[in-house]
Amino acid sequence: MCGIVGIVSQNPVNESIYAALTLLQHRGQDAAGIVTIDDENRFRLRKANGLVSDVFRQEHMLRLQGHAGLGHVRYPTAGSSSVSEAQPFYVNSPYGLSLVHNGNLTNSDELKDKLFKEARRHINTNSDSELLLNILANHLDRVNKYHLDPQDIFNAIRATHKDIRGAYACLAMIIGHGMVAFRDPFGIRPLVLGKREENGSVEYMFASESVALDVAGFELVRDVAPGEAIYVTFDGQLYAEQCAESAVLNPCIFEYVYFARPDSTIDGVSVYAARVHMGEHLGKKIAKEWIEEADNIDVVIPVPETSTDIALQIAKILGKPYRQGFVKNRYVGRTFIMPGQAQRISSVRRKLNTIKAEFKDKNVLLVDDSIVRGTTSEQIVSMARVAGAKKIYFASAAPEIRYPNVYGIDMPTKQELIAYGRNVDEIAKLIGVDKLVFQDLEALTESVRQENPAIQGFDCSVFTGEYITGDITPEYLDSIASQRSDSAKKKREKDASNLEIHNEG
Repeated sequence: MCGIVGIVSQNPVNESIYAALTLLQHRGQDAAGIVTIDDENRFRLRKANGLVSDVFRQEHMLRLQGHAGLGHVRYPTAGSSSVSEAQPFYVNSPYGLSLVHNGNLTNSDELKDKLFKEARRHINTNSDSELLLNILANHLDRVNKYHLDPQDIFNAIRATHKDIRGAYACLAMIIGHGMVAFRDPFGIRPLVLGKREENGSVEYMFASESVALDVAGFELVRDVAPGEAIYVTFDGQLYAEQCAESAVLNPCIFEYVYFARPDSTIDGVSVYAARVHMGEHLGKKIAKEWIEEADNIDVVIPVPETSTDIALQIAKILGKPYRQGFVKNRYVGRTFIMPGQAQRISSVRRKLNTIKAEFKDKNVLLVDDSIVRGTTSEQIVSMARVAGAKKIYFASAAPEIRYPNVYGIDMPTKQELIAYGRNVDEIAKLIGVDKLVFQDLEALTESVRQENPAIQGFDCSVFTGEYITGDITPEYLDSIASQRSDSAKKKREKDASNLEIHNEG
């Protein structure tokens, strides 16, 4: 669940890309990177592990010269946290090509073999983004022309679509040509187009979320359509073409539940408005099904901060006071995307602190956006108990998450999901609450569709186990489980650390 940005401008882009990445930081806290093309047609690249503010110092920004560039914040779902897998990636041939990617390819293994056999291209990391870059490079290489026209680029994207499967929102820069944005045929991961007029010329920007456009002074034009490619030349000419067969919009529902910022608009949907609707639906369910418990609730408290808008609507419908019972330490990352169970547990305590007066001797309804592993929920409930709550009720704005995600979200194994194989009462007991309620899936999808009825469907695989791309087998799920479990991650991090120490030595 990474964040990507790209700008083609008549002015230096380094500061605008940096500012945009800071607003996309919530999408990835593992690593950050920026690549620009300077006046001598050379890539200028800086990437490293860490937050945006830590990776880029003044000396780095000064070196990132150029009027076009890409930026990336990484949230690792494949590979390791080694800096070698941070983005952007680039290859020198053909032309000089750089790429950033948000999502996950589901046929990586067979693609690696095919690419090596057909084009003798070697993939040096476990990152599917490096693989995607080389697949695109191979198709551009086959054009065999000194200068590419827009149709050549669209044909290369069309061939890339046919090779790869999964979720992908991508930006690529071709030295001497321009920048191309493309999105998978289901539009699972988000990508928007913005523009601004500067001294009589039109400049363009792409980003994972519309909020990144705002900080750079760009106006939201529209979303990149599923399967579409948009090509912007370095002199500001824009071309667009549908490059996939049977493209239909099925965005990831979890973008609206958790990942995206509330001030973003994605696929014509205000994330804030969608969350307000989630609160309305869930509040009505609680009022209908929890007659006795609803009367006993003294206060509604959100788990900061994705669920605040949801909790406010629930309190309004139930006629109960809404209070802020937790204070968030903004300098601790999102615990859901922490790489290991021990780290997630310790981070919850560092991230949140209770306002004891809001809990003492009260029956409290806690509201959160979702329950994934249950680690955060259990810790939060324990904190509320220690603060003096008499009874604790818990409401999740999303349904039970029972299945792994394969499209770029770190929900890799069924066994690590608290709802897998358990009913609501069993989950409630595990996290330590007196009563637990989950949003209905139909209510969740309706909450988003209320803002854009044109959306035909959603990727809801984490709730249903039905994968929109139609290519996910039990064997594939077993494979990613073995690669991405907490124990597997620990081993990869240890191996990467030993390798980096050896290299330094």
